Amino acid sequence: MRQVRPDQWGSSTPCKEWSVHDLVNHLVYEQLWAPELLAGCTVEQVGDRFDGDQLGDDPVRSWVLAAAAAREAWISPKALIRPVHLSGGRSTSVEYGWQMTLDLGVHAWDLARAIGADERLDPDLARTLLEYAREHLAEFAGSGIFGPSVPVPDDASDQDRLVALLGRTP
Repeated sequence: MRQVRPDQWGSSTPCKEWSVHDLVNHLVYEQLWAPELLAGCTVEQVGDRFDGDQLGDDPVRSWVLAAAAAREAWISPKALIRPVHLSGGRSTSVEYGWQMTLDLGVHAWDLARAIGADERLDPDLARTLLEYAREHLAEFAGSGIFGPSVPVPDDASDQDRLVALLGRTP
Protein backbone atom coordinates (compact mmCIF):
# COMPACT_ATOMS: atom_id res chain seq x y z
CA MET A 1 0.00 0.00 0.00
CA ARG A 2 2.93 2.26 0.64
CA GLN A 3 3.84 1.91 -3.04
CA VAL A 4 0.57 3.38 -4.31
CA ARG A 5 1.30 6.77 -5.84
CA PRO A 6 -1.27 9.56 -5.41
CA ASP A 7 -2.24 9.33 -9.09
CA GLN A 8 -2.95 5.58 -8.83
CA TRP A 9 -5.82 5.56 -6.32
CA GLY A 10 -8.35 5.80 -9.15
CA SER A 11 -6.63 3.18 -11.32
CA SER A 12 -8.48 0.03 -12.30
CA THR A 13 -7.65 -3.35 -10.75
CA PRO A 14 -8.12 -6.98 -11.81
CA CYS A 15 -11.30 -6.79 -9.69
CA LYS A 16 -13.29 -5.30 -12.54
CA GLU A 17 -15.64 -3.20 -10.43
CA TRP A 18 -12.97 -1.78 -8.10
CA SER A 19 -10.42 0.97 -8.37
CA VAL A 20 -7.24 0.82 -6.30
CA HIS A 21 -9.06 2.97 -3.71
CA ASP A 22 -12.01 0.56 -3.66
CA LEU A 23 -9.73 -2.48 -3.32
CA VAL A 24 -7.77 -0.99 -0.43
CA ASN A 25 -11.02 0.13 1.19
CA HIS A 26 -12.25 -3.47 0.97
CA LEU A 27 -9.06 -4.73 2.61
CA VAL A 28 -9.34 -2.20 5.43
CA TYR A 29 -13.03 -3.05 5.84
CA GLU A 30 -12.22 -6.76 6.20
CA GLN A 31 -9.51 -6.03 8.77
CA LEU A 32 -11.91 -3.86 10.79
CA TRP A 33 -14.37 -6.74 10.98
CA ALA A 34 -11.84 -9.24 12.34
CA PRO A 35 -11.63 -7.96 15.95
CA GLU A 36 -15.42 -7.82 16.18
CA LEU A 37 -16.02 -11.29 14.77
CA LEU A 38 -13.18 -12.86 16.75
CA ALA A 39 -14.65 -11.35 19.91
CA GLY A 40 -17.90 -13.21 19.22
CA CYS A 41 -20.01 -10.42 17.73
CA THR A 42 -22.56 -11.29 15.09
CA VAL A 43 -22.91 -9.55 11.75
CA GLU A 44 -26.14 -8.02 13.05
CA GLN A 45 -24.40 -6.62 16.14
CA VAL A 46 -21.73 -4.94 14.04
CA GLY A 47 -24.33 -3.70 11.59
CA ASP A 48 -23.24 -1.04 9.13
CA ARG A 49 -20.48 0.36 11.34
CA PHE A 50 -17.81 -0.23 8.69
CA ASP A 51 -19.83 0.60 5.58
CA GLY A 52 -18.61 3.36 3.31
CA ASP A 53 -15.18 4.86 2.89
CA GLN A 54 -12.78 3.70 5.59
CA LEU A 55 -9.67 5.28 4.07
CA GLY A 56 -10.20 8.97 4.77
CA ASP A 57 -7.34 11.30 3.90
CA ASP A 58 -4.61 8.78 4.70
CA PRO A 59 -5.31 5.34 3.19
CA VAL A 60 -1.98 3.87 4.28
CA ARG A 61 -2.53 4.90 7.90
CA SER A 62 -6.06 3.49 7.76
CA TRP A 63 -4.61 0.18 6.57
CA VAL A 64 -1.88 0.14 9.21
CA LEU A 65 -4.32 0.81 12.05
CA ALA A 66 -6.93 -1.70 10.85
CA ALA A 67 -4.33 -4.41 10.19
CA ALA A 68 -2.72 -3.85 13.61
CA ALA A 69 -6.09 -4.20 15.35
CA ALA A 70 -6.85 -7.37 13.37
CA ARG A 71 -3.44 -8.82 14.20
CA GLU A 72 -3.99 -8.19 17.90
CA ALA A 73 -7.36 -9.93 17.68
CA TRP A 74 -5.86 -12.92 15.88
CA ILE A 75 -3.07 -13.42 18.42
CA SER A 76 -5.38 -13.27 21.42
CA PRO A 77 -5.45 -16.57 23.34
CA LYS A 78 -9.09 -17.38 22.51
CA ALA A 79 -9.03 -16.31 18.86
CA LEU A 80 -8.64 -19.79 17.40
CA ILE A 81 -11.03 -21.62 19.70
CA ARG A 82 -14.07 -19.38 19.49
CA PRO A 83 -16.62 -19.80 16.70
CA VAL A 84 -17.27 -16.79 14.49
CA HIS A 85 -20.50 -15.54 12.99
CA LEU A 86 -19.97 -14.70 9.33
CA SER A 87 -22.44 -13.43 6.76
CA GLY A 88 -22.81 -17.02 5.53
CA GLY A 89 -23.46 -18.36 9.02
CA ARG A 90 -21.46 -19.75 11.91
CA SER A 91 -17.92 -20.95 11.21
CA THR A 92 -14.71 -21.81 12.99
CA SER A 93 -12.19 -19.06 13.49
CA VAL A 94 -9.63 -21.26 11.74
CA GLU A 95 -11.81 -21.36 8.61
CA TYR A 96 -12.32 -17.60 8.89
CA GLY A 97 -8.54 -17.21 9.08
CA TRP A 98 -8.12 -19.19 5.87
CA GLN A 99 -10.75 -17.07 4.13
CA MET A 100 -9.01 -13.89 5.26
CA THR A 101 -5.60 -15.18 4.18
CA LEU A 102 -6.88 -16.14 0.73
CA ASP A 103 -8.54 -12.74 0.37
CA LEU A 104 -5.38 -10.91 1.41
CA GLY A 105 -3.10 -13.01 -0.77
CA VAL A 106 -5.15 -12.64 -3.93
CA HIS A 107 -5.82 -8.95 -3.34
CA ALA A 108 -2.11 -8.34 -2.73
CA TRP A 109 -1.59 -9.67 -6.24
CA ASP A 110 -4.49 -7.52 -7.53
CA LEU A 111 -3.01 -4.39 -5.97
CA ALA A 112 0.48 -5.12 -7.25
CA ARG A 113 -0.86 -5.73 -10.75
CA ALA A 114 -2.88 -2.50 -10.64
CA ILE A 115 0.04 -0.28 -9.61
CA GLY A 116 2.81 -2.05 -11.51
CA ALA A 117 4.57 -3.38 -8.41
CA ASP A 118 6.21 -6.76 -7.83
CA GLU A 119 3.40 -9.32 -8.10
CA ARG A 120 5.29 -12.27 -6.66
CA LEU A 121 3.72 -14.02 -3.70
CA ASP A 122 5.85 -16.24 -1.51
CA PRO A 123 5.87 -19.60 -3.35
CA ASP A 124 4.88 -21.56 -0.23
CA LEU A 125 2.00 -19.16 0.40
CA ALA A 126 0.86 -19.41 -3.22
CA ARG A 127 0.95 -23.23 -3.10
CA THR A 128 -0.94 -23.37 0.21
CA LEU A 129 -3.58 -20.88 -0.93
CA LEU A 130 -3.99 -22.76 -4.20
CA GLU A 131 -4.66 -25.98 -2.28
CA TYR A 132 -7.18 -24.18 -0.06
CA ALA A 133 -8.88 -22.50 -3.03
CA ARG A 134 -9.17 -25.80 -4.91
CA GLU A 135 -10.73 -27.48 -1.87
CA HIS A 136 -13.29 -24.69 -1.49
CA LEU A 137 -13.93 -23.73 -5.10
CA ALA A 138 -17.46 -25.14 -5.04
CA GLU A 139 -18.28 -22.82 -2.13
CA PHE A 140 -17.01 -19.80 -4.07
CA ALA A 141 -18.76 -20.69 -7.33
CA GLY A 142 -21.77 -18.52 -7.97
CA SER A 143 -21.16 -16.40 -4.89
CA GLY A 144 -19.78 -13.48 -6.85
CA ILE A 145 -16.72 -13.42 -4.60
CA PHE A 146 -14.41 -14.46 -7.44
CA GLY A 147 -14.78 -14.46 -11.19
CA PRO A 148 -14.89 -17.57 -13.36
CA SER A 149 -11.63 -19.48 -13.64
CA VAL A 150 -9.23 -18.58 -16.43
CA PRO A 151 -7.24 -21.26 -18.30
CA VAL A 152 -3.47 -21.43 -17.76
CA PRO A 153 -0.74 -23.48 -19.44
CA ASP A 154 0.23 -26.85 -17.98
CA ASP A 155 3.53 -25.44 -16.76
CA ALA A 156 1.96 -22.46 -14.93
CA SER A 157 3.29 -21.63 -11.48
CA ASP A 158 1.19 -22.17 -8.37
CA GLN A 159 0.71 -18.41 -8.15
CA ASP A 160 -0.55 -18.19 -11.72
CA ARG A 161 -2.81 -21.18 -11.10
CA LEU A 162 -4.17 -19.52 -7.95
CA VAL A 163 -5.03 -16.19 -9.51
CA ALA A 164 -6.43 -17.88 -12.62
CA LEU A 165 -8.57 -20.21 -10.52
CA LEU A 166 -10.05 -17.11 -8.90
CA GLY A 167 -10.82 -15.35 -12.16
CA ARG A 168 -7.70 -13.32 -12.83
CA THR A 169 -5.50 -13.38 -15.91
CA PRO A 170 -1.92 -13.99 -14.76
